[in-house]
Amino acid sequence: MATKIPVTVITGFLGSGKTSIIRHLLQNNQGRRIAVLVNEFGELGIDGELLKSCQICPEDEVQETPENTNIFELTNGCLCCTVQEEFYPTMRELIKRRDSIDYIIIETSGLALPKPLIKAFRWQEIRNAATVDAVITVVDCAAVAAGTFASDLDAIAAQRQEDDSLEHETPLQELFEDQLACADLVILNKTDLVDSQTQGQVLELVKKELPRVVKIVASDYGKLDPSILLGFAAAVEDNLDNRPSHHDTEEDHDHDDEINSTHVILNRTFDPEKLQARLEKLAQEQEIYRIKGFVAVANKPMRLVMQGVGNRFDKFYDRPWKLEEAKQTSLVFIGRNLQSSAIESQLVTL
Repeated sequence: MATKIPVTVITGFLGSGKTSIIRHLLQNNQGRRIAVLVNEFGELGIDGELLKSCQICPEDEVQETPENTNIFELTNGCLCCTVQEEFYPTMRELIKRRDSIDYIIIETSGLALPKPLIKAFRWQEIRNAATVDAVITVVDCAAVAAGTFASDLDAIAAQRQEDDSLEHETPLQELFEDQLACADLVILNKTDLVDSQTQGQVLELVKKELPRVVKIVASDYGKLDPSILLGFAAAVEDNLDNRPSHHDTEEDHDHDDEINSTHVILNRTFDPEKLQARLEKLAQEQEIYRIKGFVAVANKPMRLVMQGVGNRFDKFYDRPWKLEEAKQTSLVFIGRNLQSSAIESQLVTL
């Protein structure tokens, strides 16, 4: 019987650094032939574009059709929702190429529950050819410390000592806990943004949320040795009972329908600092969880990547604009009850 293709599922909330980790893995693949399946919440393939620009995949392999690329983008929301649509034919296509693939990496949407995806690996056609090597959950240390998923860390610790049955504060907190509960490895990412005391607090918070002993490693900028990420042989699809979820009693999980994505495309250039200031203002005025995209900068031949979580923004030039590309600014916003027209009106006046 042919060896099954090991599949690593990388999950974690919006902006935790999943794409950076995968990008570093591709750049340091040590001869491994890795296929990447990217699931994105929204219509613009920002993460897929960033992975393509890592310069690992030859230009002639980076095409739009699944037959000719190592990067597959599913752009219609959580994998648990697309699992009977795009995901299945995409996995079938990868399985056809099993002789030229050593590993498959799946990057889930930051809003995805990992467990429904894992259940898809019980389907006979997939089960016979692939196995989930591990689920890796990426945690943004700075975001957790800032209270993105919980309030003050010291207060939470004190309250839980008194009462272990505290209600979950928000649906996002439940999502955070579900992603941790499914993990074989937890990566505390962006440790460069917090001091050692805060990192220790986040570590203790994460440990309390884990239903079993799981390896936890620290990282900044997603730089980890591939040996840490691959080769678990956990066969996760066979032991889901040990990975509890808040949604285990539901036949299908319900998404928060108020969470949506919108994208804005503007055929113009921007001053990076002025644009960042305006985006920070927008994030304060509206409930925006994540901003990510590409910016055209005047008199610059390079494409600027801009991404933000809360009031923390990061930007860098990733590659030159191609001759056939429209030099435009494309930004994806993920949040609650977002209106594209309202966001665009704030940007066109810059």
